[in-house]
Amino acid sequence: MDDIDGAILSALRRDGRLSFRDLGEAVGLSANAAAERVRRLVAAGTIRGFHAEVDPRATGVKLAAFVDLRLAAGTAADAFEAELRAMRGVVAASLTTGNFDYTLRVAVADEPGLVALIEGLRARGAAETHSRIILRETVIG
Repeated sequence: MDDIDGAILSALRRDGRLSFRDLGEAVGLSANAAAERVRRLVAAGTIRGFHAEVDPRATGVKLAAFVDLRLAAGTAADAFEAELRAMRGVVAASLTTGNFDYTLRVAVADEPGLVALIEGLRARGAAETHSRIILRETVIG
């Protein structure tokens, strides 16, 4: 990976729908050269996919939070992660070091939805949770 690949990744993070012509202009390549670089980055697994960023409020989700949790003794991480994938409202999960085993990013309709989600986590093996409601989020980079 070189500086041009890095510039391509930065441009695609900002707008994953850039045409190859516009992408090439942004990084100093022809459209064909930009397309070939993107294909190579996809084939190498550097780019894992292209996604739509959905406004949660437009879908009825008004509350986002981080939930730190510690697993109960004997709860296997792989089994717990499979449970998380099936839970509505869990946006992302990160296995972490420190006082908690996981940090989740969750999105729900309201406070009762957050309570229900946390109760669901506890029923699936979370021994302790600590929640922080997100007031504002700024994407950097």
